[in-house]
Amino acid sequence: MSSVPHSFHIPVLGLGYTMDTPIKVARYGISSVISIVDDQLIEKMRGYYALHHGKAYTPITEDEHDFRAKRTTSYLNLVQELVQEQMATLKTLPFGEQNDLAKYFELLPEDAALKLAYQQMLQLPGGEQKQQQQEMLRNSLVAGSIDVNIMVKVDKMNTDADGNMLPSEYSDALASLRGFAQSDLNAGVVLSAGYNPRLYNYIDQFPDFFPDENGNFRKKIILKVSDYRSALVQGKILAKKGIWVSEFRIESGLNCGGHAFATDGLLLGPILEEFKTKRTALATELGDLCNNALAAKELPVFTAVPELRITVQGGIGTANEQAFLLEYYDVNATGWGSPFLLVPEATSVDASTLQQLATASKDDYFMSDASPLGVPFHNFRISSSEDQRKERIQKARPGSPCYKKFLVTDTEFTSAPICTGSRQYQNLKLKQLNKDEMSAEEYQAAMDNIVVKDCLCEGLGASALLKNEIPLSHNLGAVTICPGPNLAYFSGVFSLAEMVGHIYGRINLLNSLPRPHMFINELHLYIDYFKKKLDATTVLNPKQEKYLQTFKSNLLEGIQYYKDKVSLLKKESSQYLATMKEDLEKASCVLKNLSLTAPQPVPVPVAAR
Repeated sequence: MSSVPHSFHIPVLGLGYTMDTPIKVARYGISSVISIVDDQLIEKMRGYYALHHGKAYTPITEDEHDFRAKRTTSYLNLVQELVQEQMATLKTLPFGEQNDLAKYFELLPEDAALKLAYQQMLQLPGGEQKQQQQEMLRNSLVAGSIDVNIMVKVDKMNTDADGNMLPSEYSDALASLRGFAQSDLNAGVVLSAGYNPRLYNYIDQFPDFFPDENGNFRKKIILKVSDYRSALVQGKILAKKGIWVSEFRIESGLNCGGHAFATDGLLLGPILEEFKTKRTALATELGDLCNNALAAKELPVFTAVPELRITVQGGIGTANEQAFLLEYYDVNATGWGSPFLLVPEATSVDASTLQQLATASKDDYFMSDASPLGVPFHNFRISSSEDQRKERIQKARPGSPCYKKFLVTDTEFTSAPICTGSRQYQNLKLKQLNKDEMSAEEYQAAMDNIVVKDCLCEGLGASALLKNEIPLSHNLGAVTICPGPNLAYFSGVFSLAEMVGHIYGRINLLNSLPRPHMFINELHLYIDYFKKKLDATTVLNPKQEKYLQTFKSNLLEGIQYYKDKVSLLKKESSQYLATMKEDLEKASCVLKNLSLTAPQPVPVPVAAR
């Protein structure tokens, strides 16, 4: 996996929004991540791109052995082939014209050595020196990495055509990993959303994840984590198998898109500080464990501790925030996700949803309980999937038909797991409610908790099909989209050059809404989350009380940490810093006034009775 020239990447966005992003942006040196959960969507996209680029295409049907992995491998190979062809073409383009070659260099950060060399070349008179400089620049072109993402808990066991349970290696997550491992990609797999022992125990079956004699990898492991402890624990599990984690991708627990995995009140700033402080020790410890395992397997060992990249994503919105993360915390790169939903050159958002996002108000973005996984899910209030969900309830037919079954986990009513967003589950669960034992308010609340669950398998992939005019799966065209709350501060549709320019501080794309610093936005999200936890708990048992007390203490410690660091934000104005200090003080007061014990009723004096 070559070193790329940009200091940001585009993370995975839903199932389909970044499914073809590398084909759109990798030729400019921009790395991005493809979700490889939905093999049906993958196969549709492979057929589409093969047809449009004159490539041979033979459908991989569900009758074929190991079709899930084969679909993934074939699509990833096609994406790589197309990107390689784009790079070959790029190197033949002339300098001095407004073409993709010029765009490659113009998108780079202003202080990038390659951009400076390009600008110097443009000033040279014609002749041998200029030609040599141009040749050097052509040889320096590097495509962005074509990384993939597996949400590790989405790992349904599968059956054959006769209904017989297949071996564990044919589960959804393991088949996805195998599809990536058997591809031609020289890239990384992002493992996100927790720990899956079955999947982690499967990685060492593939030689590409081990180093060669020179300490290089064909396939790399990238772990998306929410805090340092998670990184250490998971990193050690893999290192003891001889598997090196090449990158820890830190994501804000709540200030992100998609599913929100809250920490125990640990805020992003203190988390990054811990990584900064312990990074060398972490790499050394994992390197020693890894070498011991490699030696035991009689495989090449590392002669020096390999590179350990640290990146961060979730809620970043300004060039100043980007620069502070890179400079103070010494992270290798940042991830910018939701803002790229407004960039048709980079992501696959259908025209209708794109227009909704471009003109949305802040209240249109909200944290929901829509996910069948039971994890808070960032949602878009005016999406067609929300309209469809409400319409089904009004017609007394809540829930969705369940075809893809990626999120089937519930066995309350059936021996085979079903999805809590499915019509089958919601009908059974609603029948279980006993109106006679509930007040009207209690019944409505119980019903709302059931019918809030929605189908994500179809909705998160529909937009890519609609945009590319690919036949829909089962005629289900309602679009689920899950932007992070940070998107509320961007309005409009932007070019790739505009969004990259915003990241690097060449232009400003923020709308007129007052936008607090990303750390403050995350803090407010955590306080709201904490309040909901308190409101949902009437009587605390000792375990709950300990959890909430730890949560509150971590938040207060995080606030003090930010108070101590405000002065380091040297690129911000004095007014901005003053407002930030006020926000921190207000947040501290709010938290200190939140009691973990429910208020006791005030005794009524006897004379007043």
